[in-house]
Amino acid sequence: MRRGTWALVAALIVAGCGGTAVDNEVVRIDTGAVRGVVNGDHVLYQGIAYAAPPRGELRWAAPRRPAPWSGVLDATRPGSPCPQVGSSYSEVKVSEEECLFLNVTTPAARPPTRREPGGRVSGRPVMVWLHGDGAIGAGHYFDAARLAVRGDVVVVTINYRLGVFGGFGLPGLAGSGTFGLQDQRAALEWVRRNAAAFGGDPGNVTLFGVSYGATSVAAHLVAPESEGLFHRAIMHSAFTLIDLPAEAWYPGLDALPWLAWRHRSEIEALGQGVAAELGCADVACLRALPAAKILEHPHVMNLFQSFGYDTPPPELLAQGKFARVPVLSGATKDEHRNLVDIFRGEVAAEDYPRLLAAAFGDRADEVAAEYPLGDYATPALAWAQVLTDRMWARGTYRQHQLLSAHTTAYAFEFADPGATGQGATHSSDIPYLFPAAGEHRPLGEQMIRYWTAFARTGDPNTAGLPAWPTFGEGHVQSLAPDRIGPVDYAAEHRLPFWDRVTGRP
Repeated sequence: MRRGTWALVAALIVAGCGGTAVDNEVVRIDTGAVRGVVNGDHVLYQGIAYAAPPRGELRWAAPRRPAPWSGVLDATRPGSPCPQVGSSYSEVKVSEEECLFLNVTTPAARPPTRREPGGRVSGRPVMVWLHGDGAIGAGHYFDAARLAVRGDVVVVTINYRLGVFGGFGLPGLAGSGTFGLQDQRAALEWVRRNAAAFGGDPGNVTLFGVSYGATSVAAHLVAPESEGLFHRAIMHSAFTLIDLPAEAWYPGLDALPWLAWRHRSEIEALGQGVAAELGCADVACLRALPAAKILEHPHVMNLFQSFGYDTPPPELLAQGKFARVPVLSGATKDEHRNLVDIFRGEVAAEDYPRLLAAAFGDRADEVAAEYPLGDYATPALAWAQVLTDRMWARGTYRQHQLLSAHTTAYAFEFADPGATGQGATHSSDIPYLFPAAGEHRPLGEQMIRYWTAFARTGDPNTAGLPAWPTFGEGHVQSLAPDRIGPVDYAAEHRLPFWDRVTGRP
């Protein structure tokens, strides 16, 4: 069985004016009072609107603040996910656009408070989670109780616009390709206004995410509009600096300079084509269409997963033009194994040389010699190792280098071989931070301690755990059940070989 990690992900998928500190389960935020649920050692608030419903004239527009309410809002159930059509690993289908909700999990015990210089009273660190994928998902699929209680932090998980609703563009449409990112920024602004009501410190916010969500974190790092809204950043398996050789993702897909980024003009051209196919000549016509009608168009969720840019974010990182906040980032040891399974399926022995030739041209024989089929149990594992090293490891390591040149950076590799039936695959580290009720993983407990120490101080080091040096000249912390400590990441993933083959670091 080769769908281990995505089975875990699918299980997750289906399953300013601050107020007073937590008083039983009712708090007052800037738009009114909300009632959550006390669940033993934690309090959970769900389905709180952080922005107005993005429908009608607000579809493909900057998010606006929600309307206030009278009385007490029942925040005991999650709000709707944003529109999505499901996938091979998620059966969730939604067309409801009233979806810009967030959820807050906080320890039930009253928070410690201290008075900072200048008179500001601070509370618990706040961690804001951005889920991955970009076409499916919702914040409430992630159970933050263990993270909040063990780490003594406030955890906020959010919904944001996905696919065509989050990344659509047209010539002349303000914000083309960035509506999902704008939602995330609006949620961070909500946190700044309201964290204190839940015992959180609005002056100590960590933005963290996985995959598409981690790439969103990178986008906020280079966005001047997001500066000051968060004070630490954590990225799991970000696409920030990942380019695609031909055939690397879908069968028949040509090489792409970036997996995550598209120039705004390209997104606008795609939008024009989709609009015409939907029978519309302008955005007013498109806004009048039911969301369900738009979702009937094939591929609209995946076509608009890339983030729009004017200057490529990788260039901004290379130039040091990003927020100087401490960063903790990394990837999994076997990133691409489950992605081969999901996006390609079986790989036959005779496919391997064809795939290498398509991806690497006249250097294919060198790659075949470095990764011979005989070294792997299946051709799919050989191809997955090539792509894990060539794409993920190279891009992640380069990200560490660029970040550490200008800010404090800590690097990790999640390496639990038992995380799934395929090993430590893409996203398989996330259930260690967000375990389901009743699950216990010792490595997860250690990771929670590292992650929340970083959220508290910008340094993951904490008493009773192995030392974690900064990335510096190449330190990467391996996270495995039987060993936490340094790994020679460059050698493990043959980065010197790939530097020679590609002619660049």
